[in-house]
Amino acid sequence: MPAASLSPSRSATAHAFQALAGARARLADRDAAVVATQVTLSEIAAPTGDETARGRWVARRFAELGLAGVRTDAAGNVIGRRQGAVGGAPVVVCAHLDTVFPRETALGVRRVRRRLVGPGIGDNGRGLAVMLALAEEIDGRQVRTRRPVDFVATVGEEGLGDLRGAKHFFASAEEAPAAAIALDGAGDERVVHRALGSRRFRVTFRGAGGHSWAAFGVPNAVHAVGIATAQLAALPLPREPRTTLSVGRVGGGMSVNAIPEEGWLEVDLRSTAPAVLERYDRELRLVARAAAAEESARRGGPPLTCRVEVIGDRPCGEVPAHEALVRSALEATRLVGRDPELATASTDANVPIGRGIPAIAIGAGGRGGDAHTPAEWFENADGTLGVARALTIVVCAAELA
Repeated sequence: MPAASLSPSRSATAHAFQALAGARARLADRDAAVVATQVTLSEIAAPTGDETARGRWVARRFAELGLAGVRTDAAGNVIGRRQGAVGGAPVVVCAHLDTVFPRETALGVRRVRRRLVGPGIGDNGRGLAVMLALAEEIDGRQVRTRRPVDFVATVGEEGLGDLRGAKHFFASAEEAPAAAIALDGAGDERVVHRALGSRRFRVTFRGAGGHSWAAFGVPNAVHAVGIATAQLAALPLPREPRTTLSVGRVGGGMSVNAIPEEGWLEVDLRSTAPAVLERYDRELRLVARAAAAEESARRGGPPLTCRVEVIGDRPCGEVPAHEALVRSALEATRLVGRDPELATASTDANVPIGRGIPAIAIGAGGRGGDAHTPAEWFENADGTLGVARALTIVVCAAELA
């Protein structure tokens, strides 16, 4: 089902911004509480695939805020709705629960001068905290929208989580959302409207193996890995649309004096164009088969087998800059005194963009750095501007009642 049409203009965005003056003031007054929530969430372990504890905390908060139909779906996403005055297709606001850090990681947040330092404090403690702040402010009374707003804390956004939560949520939605806004990390200038797609592969070669002296001459699975790696590295890649392909991991064998029965490599392919991902998917499979055949042909014994497995698949695409949601986001950025920047990234917004739903990803205010490291930091520099920007974009998309 196609997404419902949105048509906010620059004047509509400016009107919403002006009408939300009181809401912006209230959010500014609650700034310290938003940051406190950010710290609390960051200190609850939520490695990809194990987000339950953090999800329960968010679910309790959703219920306290009076959201309707608070639930955890089959994927583990936590969902709550603020009903609209009129109804229609909802606007989705999402922020991911998971982090890249293993459960045993020390998650205590400490203050270092003006900065808060701790794993996940920005990505995505900030996004979650601001999503909750918006859910509190869009309360159906002081701030009421015509369309319903679904607030979704998603699982499996990072790494091999492969956007699992977002994929499940949008695939199972009863009605295609009118728009989606992902809150991810800090910042108040970037508007991600191009979804960087990726396809990740594990290529496995298998053969008879044997003793490195006595069985020498049988095909060597790790040799095939080397052939495939060299051929993949030599593939010409387009500059436009920008495309990358890299072998990230290789492995195989059990001993230095044994011919490996198995060898494998893992490949990361990225592009903003679906057709390019498909093209290099085919190229990779041809290279893998050719590597197995080349190693088998120069040896004796049973030939190598080759298996190509997709271990990650993030959709790509673009919401045109003239689309209403993007124009509204750019205008809201200017209205809070920032210079907007159109950007490309891989976020939960990839999923709705890939399904033809207008979607963007934005930072949730403040400044941050060293993401995905234990030294990750967040500085609440004009953090309220990012919150005000997010509120304006969401309310404009959901139409102020």
